[in-house]
Amino acid sequence: MRATLRWAHSDLRTHRGEALFLVLATAGIVVSLLLATALFGYATNPWQRVFAESRGAHVWIHTSESAKVGRLTGLDGVDSVAGPYSTAAATLASRGTRAAVELRATPDRPTVGRPLITSGRWLNARTPDGVVVESSLARALLAEPGDTLTLPGTGRTVTVLGVADAAEPRYHAGERAGLVWALPSAVPHPTGRVIGLRLTDPADTDYVVQRAVTVLGAGAVGEVSTWQQARAEAQGDYRLLGQVLGLFGLGALIAAGLAVHGAIATRIRGHLRDISVLKAIGFTPGQVVRVFLSQHLAYALLGAVAAAALTETLGSRFPGGLGDAVGVWQGLPGYTAALFAVPVGAVLFIGATTGLAAWRAGRVPPVPGVRPVGARGERVPGGVRAVPGTRAVSLPGGQLSALSRRALGTRLSPALVLGWHTVVSRRLRSVTTVARLALPLLLIVVAMSAWTTIDRFHSSPERIGLPAALTVHANDGLSERGTRALLDRDPQVAAAYPGLEVAALVPGQTATIALRGLGTRQDPYPYALAEGRPARGDDEAVAGQGLLDLLDVRIGDWVRLTVGDQPQILHIVGRSIEPENAGRVVSTSLDTLRQNDPRLTPTLYQVRLRPGADPRAVAARLTAAGHGRLDVHAVANPADGLSPLRGVVAGLIAVLALIGLIELLTAIGGTVREGERDLLALKAIGLSPRQITAITVTATGCTALAAALVGTALGTPLAHWLINAQGRSSGIGSGIAQAPSPALLVLLGAAAVLGATGLAALPAARAARRRLADTLSAVA
Repeated sequence: MRATLRWAHSDLRTHRGEALFLVLATAGIVVSLLLATALFGYATNPWQRVFAESRGAHVWIHTSESAKVGRLTGLDGVDSVAGPYSTAAATLASRGTRAAVELRATPDRPTVGRPLITSGRWLNARTPDGVVVESSLARALLAEPGDTLTLPGTGRTVTVLGVADAAEPRYHAGERAGLVWALPSAVPHPTGRVIGLRLTDPADTDYVVQRAVTVLGAGAVGEVSTWQQARAEAQGDYRLLGQVLGLFGLGALIAAGLAVHGAIATRIRGHLRDISVLKAIGFTPGQVVRVFLSQHLAYALLGAVAAAALTETLGSRFPGGLGDAVGVWQGLPGYTAALFAVPVGAVLFIGATTGLAAWRAGRVPPVPGVRPVGARGERVPGGVRAVPGTRAVSLPGGQLSALSRRALGTRLSPALVLGWHTVVSRRLRSVTTVARLALPLLLIVVAMSAWTTIDRFHSSPERIGLPAALTVHANDGLSERGTRALLDRDPQVAAAYPGLEVAALVPGQTATIALRGLGTRQDPYPYALAEGRPARGDDEAVAGQGLLDLLDVRIGDWVRLTVGDQPQILHIVGRSIEPENAGRVVSTSLDTLRQNDPRLTPTLYQVRLRPGADPRAVAARLTAAGHGRLDVHAVANPADGLSPLRGVVAGLIAVLALIGLIELLTAIGGTVREGERDLLALKAIGLSPRQITAITVTATGCTALAAALVGTALGTPLAHWLINAQGRSSGIGSGIAQAPSPALLVLLGAAAVLGATGLAALPAARAARRRLADTLSAVA
């Protein structure tokens, strides 16, 4: 045991930097995996908790006021109902912020779909104008219990009694109205009704919706929302962040395992004589294997424990939503098990790769083999010929190839030629080194692509389906002409596209999707198309990926949608990039919708601003110009929720760079040790220490260059595939991936090559200046 500890201590002193990098890389990998687990838990469990505690309804159906919703209580598969409740559309304003809301007349606190009060209290008759506001709407309005909210244009005010969570779709400015519970007296003029259905089997959701629409009649149904939609919306960007972290964490773990495997294999090749001595003095093969295995398991364990401790103590203090996610995750039932299982899994994986490499050390014979020498009488650079009858010496990589000999006959430096020959001649070893080094570089390219794609969402929103910066709704009887005049009067408004968005029933009447009519044939809306062509003719439309998947249709198909009791038959001619409503959107021109249903009139304007205009300033100016008759909202950019991903990507790049550094140090150490054996031959043919150093530096640089080319060539298409696959699964659709600029990729490759050559220069120079007596002992 003492000899084993002394050997491990000596090896640690020799490879301090490599040990430190292994500990840091393992810590970074385990932290990323723990954060991925936290984000997955945060994305799923909060909504699931609210749904369970509130006995949430699986289906919410909005109907007309005259619909006979009482018939739904006897449907097969319906366990219980919430409501029906009368509803009215309204606008609430607070602290200069306005929001479209649905006032829901709720005489008693529900038993199904019961709002969970997070602050304040529930409704009571002593405060007839009191309301309870859904939490996401409360955050948008900056409203708290006790605040007074106004209803612009009515002269009415309401008092916030409480804020509550609900397992229903959340408020999104300009896209979905917020939810407000009020007493029936506070909803004097209801315009519709809503009923919630809690099912005996959630898997029957589509069937129950279809039956409900059949019973009520398609003309009576305005909108249908299901628990699957609410859950997917609640998970939102956190699930995406978890997927990104998990993907890169697993990739980095594999890269770290390969790096450890390569480091041990290289160290074994450089210490064959030492291992033979250990066996000669009584070490068994199992003891030799345990030396390497225990040493690297200790590094991995130290990094994993540090990562778990960091996540436990500082995880909830991470900036932004990442810290909130970790804080919630720490209170979930499976937190302790995950905090233990993830580090243990990482250590076991590294231990498996370590054991595979250490097994080779156990097979080293007690008597080291004789190193093969060069052919007798072989001509070497400089015209020197090995003397017959004497011990021959070998050149780096063995016998020179014909190409290398021709290169030496030119004006090329012998050091460059021999460095390239060293890499090419050791094909298997060089290929494995390039592969191990290319993997972290490949993942860095993927991470850079994710960063570039997010920047594209911010810098060029029109290319990802967001050409308009503002959404404007007219209130209080403001005419279409008056609204258009107000918009055209602003100098920073480039274009205003009239339109409307209605809920439409899909074929089979199992769900509702968004049917959007924007622009006219004379002034078409600039949709961002990924496939197909724009909708120019009658009955032509473009659709998001989410709708194509929902209806199982393709470009060129016809779809029949139902708005109230009016059918809309549209020809899908293109696929648009749709970041809203999970891509479940069909878009056409306003003229086409009016042609099919003349009763439809514009209800909104999508406003495109001039370059450099501030959306907030323009929104404030339009609101003031409209004297409270315009609701102006900035169009939400999905990249806003991905802002934590920038810091995550930066951290992952740092971890991957550490892993690449470990692999570089391994490659450099192996090349230097191999070069020490050839030092006599190189000095014998007249090469100076500087030229001998250049051989090692060139070999390392060529390896790094090959790895950079492979990593870039494979990482760019892989990044496109991964990002577009995520876009398809989220409903936005493919076509959103953006590769880093060629200059950035060249900079990455240059940094890898320059870093490799810089790291190799010092150890190579030291080896080249060794005394001849030391060199003779190394090759003896």
